[in-house]
Amino acid sequence: MKKDFRYYVIFYLFGLWLMVNIFTPAMAGDKLRVVTSTADLASIAAAVGGDQVEVFAIAKGYQDPHFVDAKPSYMIKLQKADLFIQVGLDLEIGWVPLLLDGARNSNILPGGNGFLDASVGVPLLQVPTGDPATLRAQGDIHAAGNPHFWLDPRRGKQVADNIYRALSRLQPEHEARFKANCDDFKRRIDQKTAEWQQRMQPYRGTRIVAFHNSWPYFEEFTGLNIVDFVEPKPGIPPTPKHLVRVIGHMQEQDVRIIIISPYYSKKSSELIASKTGAQLVELATSVEAYPEIRSYFDLFDYNVGKMLEAFATAGIQPTNPSE
Repeated sequence: MKKDFRYYVIFYLFGLWLMVNIFTPAMAGDKLRVVTSTADLASIAAAVGGDQVEVFAIAKGYQDPHFVDAKPSYMIKLQKADLFIQVGLDLEIGWVPLLLDGARNSNILPGGNGFLDASVGVPLLQVPTGDPATLRAQGDIHAAGNPHFWLDPRRGKQVADNIYRALSRLQPEHEARFKANCDDFKRRIDQKTAEWQQRMQPYRGTRIVAFHNSWPYFEEFTGLNIVDFVEPKPGIPPTPKHLVRVIGHMQEQDVRIIIISPYYSKKSSELIASKTGAQLVELATSVEAYPEIRSYFDLFDYNVGKMLEAFATAGIQPTNPSE
C-alpha cells in the first residue's frame, strides 16, 4: 500500500512539472523564453530583454542560415517558447516552417502574439522585380529583398525596436525596462558605427570581390565596392569559364581582396587568389562564427579589423587619405 502511495505521489509531482514547464505560459514576472533563428537576433534580443529573457539561437554562427537541420530538439525548444524571432525574407524558408509545424505552439506561428519577423520596417536592398519564375532561374534570389540586413549595424537598430515591441506585447508590465534597454543598445550602436565608419573611411570605394551575395548591406555600411562574385549566380557553383572571367576582371581593375563566409568551400576562391595575388579574407557573417565574436558589437569589430588587416597585407593604399 505504501509503495502504491509513493507511485501516486511521483505521478502527481510529474504532472505538476509538466503543467509548469510545458503547458503553462509565462506568467507576469517570469522570464520570457525567446528562441531566434540566428545568433545575431539572439544577441540583440538578449540586449533588449536583459535579465527578463532567456534566449536560445537555433542556427550556429558558423552555419549557413539558409540550410539548418530541423532537429526534434529544436521543436522542443519552440514548444516551450514565448517568442520566436526569424530574419524573414525567406532566408530560413527551408527549415523554420518545419520546426514551427512540429512544435505545435500556436502562439509562435505567423500571426500569433509570440511570432516576430525581424525584417519588418528594415530598409531593404536588392528587392527584385519581374516574374517569379524568371527570378528563380537566376539562382538564389529572394523575392522580397536581400535578407542579410543584419550585416549593417544601423539596420540592427530597427531590429532592436521590433524586438522591444514584441517583448512589451508579451509583458507590458516591463515595457519601460525593455524601452530603456533598447535605447541603450541603439545609443551604443550609434557610437560604434561612428568608430567603424571612421576606420573604414580612408578605404571607401575600394574594389573587392565576394564569393556569395551576402554582403550588400556591409558594402553600403563600409563604403566598399563589390565589383564581382565568385559564384556566377547566387547559390550556383562557378564554372571554369566563369572563374577565368573573374580572374580577368580582377586583373583589369587591380582587385586585391576576395571575401568569403566561413561555411563556403574556399577551393574556387583560393584558385582565383593564386592567379591574381589577391588576399582571401574570411569574414564572419554571424555572431559566434568564431569564439571571440560573442556579441553583435563583436561581429563588426571583427570584420572591420579583418578588412583593415587585409588592406595592409595586400598593399592597398587609402583612397581618401586626407579624410
